[in-house]
Amino acid sequence: MSLITNIIFCLITLSALTGCIILVLQNYGLKNESRQVMSQIAEYKEREEEFVYSQADLDAYVDEASGLAREAQRREILDDLKTRMENGDSTAAVLRDYFPENVVVYSDAQFYFFPILDSLKQHNYVYNNFVERENKEIVYVDDTDEVHSLKGIDVSKHQNDINWRKVAGDGVSYAFIRGGYRGYSEGKLMEDEFFKDNIEGALDNDIDVGVYFYTQAISEEEAVEEAEFLLDLLEPYDVTYPVVLDLEDPESASARTAEMTKEEYTKAAVAFLETVKKAGYTPMIYGNLKTFLLMLDLEQLEEYDKWFAYYNAPVYFPYEFAIWQYSSKGSVDGIKGEVDMNVCMKDYAGGQ
Repeated sequence: MSLITNIIFCLITLSALTGCIILVLQNYGLKNESRQVMSQIAEYKEREEEFVYSQADLDAYVDEASGLAREAQRREILDDLKTRMENGDSTAAVLRDYFPENVVVYSDAQFYFFPILDSLKQHNYVYNNFVERENKEIVYVDDTDEVHSLKGIDVSKHQNDINWRKVAGDGVSYAFIRGGYRGYSEGKLMEDEFFKDNIEGALDNDIDVGVYFYTQAISEEEAVEEAEFLLDLLEPYDVTYPVVLDLEDPESASARTAEMTKEEYTKAAVAFLETVKKAGYTPMIYGNLKTFLLMLDLEQLEEYDKWFAYYNAPVYFPYEFAIWQYSSKGSVDGIKGEVDMNVCMKDYAGGQ
């Protein structure tokens, strides 16, 4: 484009330029420079025909310039990819930066690109306000570093015996207790062996509780059955946090849910959540990127709170969520071994 500009400039302003330069030079008395400039003007006049180009010539120059720009951009992208790969960035992380208008999901050795939908509510969290403390805990702060989140965990029989007094002393304000699960193959409903100990231990130490059920329902009827099973378990207790459907891919070809479609998963989820809602509790669904983008139709689940599992920072999910499970390898006083860690931006017990 600079070449075209020069052409136009020379053809249109050549005559005016001569007079302007003469006046300037006369005002400043720069006789020597005046002679040099006049010589250059004469040279331009002699070469005037060289600056007359056809439209085809101009189009060719524009195409050439565009090609050079595209090649420079291509080289820049390749250089960036090379640098990031050498620095250990994952392919998924790189693609997510290059396609910000999509949610990029990697599953079963394949990448999926889901356009971010304006029809779904998006969260307004500031990613940089999720701060990792020295103890590896993540909190959500405002611009003055005031914390606007709550520390929580979720537990099951896998944590074995828990000293809930020490857990409370470590700043845990809420805990999600697994109430039960459905078997992978036969589909039998099972209560978590540590449910009663865990929910009573948490409540006795002033830790707010929610409960969750690991689903393997293959129909709406089975989903309702799971919800009612869980509601019966929690009835004696003061549950102030959500009652959650835990939907995950079992990653097993023999699982009874292995052949379910997105629509079937979604209908079963809605049946569970509506049963919980009718019982007077806050329904919530837990899952990861695969759960929410590949297994479920989010547009049919818009009204329900989300608990999102993602083990890298910053969190990668554009839509509304209330709780982020950011680690499965956390450490909390009173629990032997690893435990899931959560940061909650909504005070369910306080009604906010």
